[in-house]
Formats: sequence, C-alpha cells, structure tokens
Amino acid sequence: MDLLMKNIHMCNQTKRAATQITLDEDLNVPDVRPDVEMIIQSREHITLEHTRAEAGKLYLDGFMEVSILYMDDTKERRIHRLDTRLPFDETLAMEGLEPGETARVRHETEDLSVSLINSRKLAVRALVSFDASVEEIYDLSAAVEVRQEETGKLTLQLCEKKQQLEYLQLEVQNKDILRLKEDIQLPSNKPDIREILWENVQFRGCRTRLEADKLTVQGSLFLFVLYRAQDEKESLQWIEQTIPVEGELSCAGAAPGFVPDIEVTLAGTDLTAKEDIDGELRTFHLEGVLELNIRLYGTDTSEILSDVFSPEKNLEPVTEEETCEPLVVRNESKCKAQGKIRIQSAKPRILQICHCAGTVRLDQTKVEAGTGIKIEGALPVSILYISADDTMPFAVLEGTVPFTHVAEAQGIDESCRYTLTANLDQLSATMSDSEEIEVRATIGLNLFAVRSGTVRCIHALQEKDYTTEQLEAVPGLTGYIVQDGETLWDIGKAYFQTPQQIVEMNGLPSEEVKKGDCLILMKVVTPPR
Repeated sequence: MDLLMKNIHMCNQTKRAATQITLDEDLNVPDVRPDVEMIIQSREHITLEHTRAEAGKLYLDGFMEVSILYMDDTKERRIHRLDTRLPFDETLAMEGLEPGETARVRHETEDLSVSLINSRKLAVRALVSFDASVEEIYDLSAAVEVRQEETGKLTLQLCEKKQQLEYLQLEVQNKDILRLKEDIQLPSNKPDIREILWENVQFRGCRTRLEADKLTVQGSLFLFVLYRAQDEKESLQWIEQTIPVEGELSCAGAAPGFVPDIEVTLAGTDLTAKEDIDGELRTFHLEGVLELNIRLYGTDTSEILSDVFSPEKNLEPVTEEETCEPLVVRNESKCKAQGKIRIQSAKPRILQICHCAGTVRLDQTKVEAGTGIKIEGALPVSILYISADDTMPFAVLEGTVPFTHVAEAQGIDESCRYTLTANLDQLSATMSDSEEIEVRATIGLNLFAVRSGTVRCIHALQEKDYTTEQLEAVPGLTGYIVQDGETLWDIGKAYFQTPQQIVEMNGLPSEEVKKGDCLILMKVVTPPR
C-alpha cells in the first residue's frame, strides 16, 4: 500500500539575533565654513550596503549619514549645514547560521547626539541597534490518504482517522523597489533658490493593495525645505508640501485574497535645485526609492491522515514532527498620540513654527492572552521654529509624546510569533502660547501574527501481523461503556473492529456516540488474505 502525500510550501523563522553598536566621530568644521556658535538641529540616515552570512556569523557594513544645521558666530547669525558619514563594519553572532543564507536586517537609531567641543570641532555620537532574522523556506510533507494496489488481490479493511490542518502557504517572496521622481515648483510669492540648507522627507500613510500579478503602493511624501534665497538679504525661506504617491509594481503570482506581509521603507532621497523653463532656480527636484520586502501567503485547510488501523493487519505509522505556523491575525490599526512640549528656560520664545518632524519608537510590547498585544511607545519630535530673539533667529524644540495602544488579536498567546511595524500617518504642531507647543499624531500599526507549533505527520506505514499476545489481550465479547471524548474509531482500534461493524452489531443510527452509551463489542480478527 502507498500513501498519498501532500507538500505545503511554508516559511519559518529559524534564527534571530540582535546587537547594539556605538558610532562616534570628532568632526572638524571645513575651512570654508565659519565658526559654530550654536547647533540648531541634527539628523541621521543609515544605509546598510552589504550583509554576508558565514558559519555562525553575520557581517554587516554600511554607513550613517549625519546632517547638522548650525548658526555661526558672525554678527549676521547666518545658518549653515554640515554633512558627514560614519562608516561601520560589524559582526553579529548568530547561532546556526550557514554560509550563503539571506538575513532580514532591521536597524534603528536609538540615540543621536551632536555637541560642541569648540567652535571648530563637533562631537558626533550615535547608538544603533540591529535586529537580524533568517527565515527558512521548506515543504511540510503529510500523508492525506492510504492507497492500496489493485492487483486482483483482496485489499485490507482500512479505518482512517483524519485531522484538519490550518496553515499559511508561502505563495510569493520577493524584494522590489519603487523609484520616485517629483518636481516641486516654488510658489509665486517665494524668491529664487540660492542654496538648500535643510530638507526633511517622510513617507506617510502607506497603504498597499494586491491585484492579479501586481501590487499597488499608495501614500504621501511629506516634504519640508529650508533654503537661502537669491535676494539682496539672502533671506531664509521655507516650504512645506505633501505629495501624493501611487505606484504599481509587477508581482508575479499575487492575488487579492492573499495575506500580505509587506514592509515598505523610504531607503533614501536626493533633493536638488534646478532651473525652470525660464532658466530660474525655482524648482526642487526630488528623487527617492521605496524598498519593499514582500511576502504573500495563502490561507488554506487540509485534511491530513493522523492515524490508520486495520482489524486484519497491525499497521504502525511512521511519523515525524513538522513545523506548522497557522495565521492568528493580520490587522491594521491606528493610534492617536497627543501631548504638550514646553520650552526650557534657555530656549528663546516661539514666534512661528516652521516644521515638525517625528519618528515612531516602539519601546515595549506584551501579549495579552486571547485579546491582543499591548504596545507602549513614544513619538520623539523635533520642532524647528522662528524665535522671538533677534540674536537667535531659529531654534529647535525637542520632546517626546508617549502613547499606549492595544492591537486586537483574538486567540493570540505566548506561543505566537509576530511582527509589528509602525508608521507615522499624520503629524501636526500648533502653538498653545509663546512657550508651549501641542503635538498631535496618528500612528499606523501593522500586526502579522502566526502560531508557532508542530504537527505529527505520517510519512510511511509498516505492515505486520498481529501477535498472539495482542489478540489474546482482548476478550472475545465485551460490554463497553463509552468514556468522555471517545469515538467509535478509538474503540474499534482497541477491540479489532471497524466503526461500521460496531454500528451494525449495536443497531446504531450513526457513528456518533456520547459518554455513557453502552455497546456490545465482539472481537472478529480475520486471517490475512
């Protein structure tokens, strides 16, 4: 006899490791730049250039780009920008890692500090965390049916017991990029561009939609630019603009009913000034790249063989434990964050808000069994404003707005593996008074959770004769009372009878029995045919 096998294409996280590194550099101010009086603002962007897997080790290399906006010590209190790169080359220990394996690496800057050593030298310090995981693609193999050869020989009476197996089947795994190109025209009331001093580009409100063999990405690019104008006073000007984004990518095998696990990251942007059709520098040209890490799953249920017996032959299943991760939940939720940030005594008062930027940080997540995941996080914000102090035209107010949220996930427990990604959908800042700013934000949270577990699958059947001891251990005629949870299949296997034989002998209307039912069981062992 043969087993009809079914292969299920699955993906399972097999290895994971995390580390923190510190980057530091003493940055000298170039000779062409004036002395630093005060640091106004700083920001960073990490580029991971290469990852390489070796035996038990993952090698990471790349760099952190740091931009610094500062005010000089001249009478005019002019604003300038410095840029630097901090390279890194790190080794992450990962037990069981094999050469050539592909790791999924996430990184987060937990702290960036830029301070003055003196007017010609700055100290740049950053703390960066890396989280790496390896997911193995494998086939779960399980028997779904027993087939007997039809050779004219009489076949065995077989009693199969099956179970429902819910699972996620990996249908599409891919990485892709979406290139962005936009030209932003200056409003007519703004002077021409002399120099770009500062820019901030964020991708907000990300949404993805699956269609047949394609993937649509939607969202908005939020752009802020501070620039020096081409006028007599070389005045400082700024613009803010929201640019809708919608792009379509080819994604072979995609279908609307699949469960998506898609991570979208704004990997890098480049902003330059260019001439318009009149030859004037009145256009900002923005180029960027959205990186997409795509996994699409199909949900399905199969009946697999969990046991089999025959009254005529002793059939011993050969089983193996297989990893199986059924879907628990995939949902999107939104969380509100609101708070007030007050200036410290050393900061000048607020005259006008120029720009508010923020990033979402998830500090702690805790599974609340059966209901969801409790999330505690914070929204660090940086607010650039025009001050009421003529000697300090621009200043920055920094603060943190905490938030808590429960992402609903019915049936989740500690055995589940989940990924949680946070995106900033909306952010606004308004003046309460000249010393306080109120921040309001909407945060999007995407949860993807699976239940980690194993299932025993039959891979083969060994056919033997029953021994004399096995046959003599069961009485020829038995009065039996059904116990809680028992089925006719369980009783029949113990007493060498098929469920149908028990039904016929006891005149039962069906194979359904309940606790306390009385049955007459007669051992009938047919010699091998």
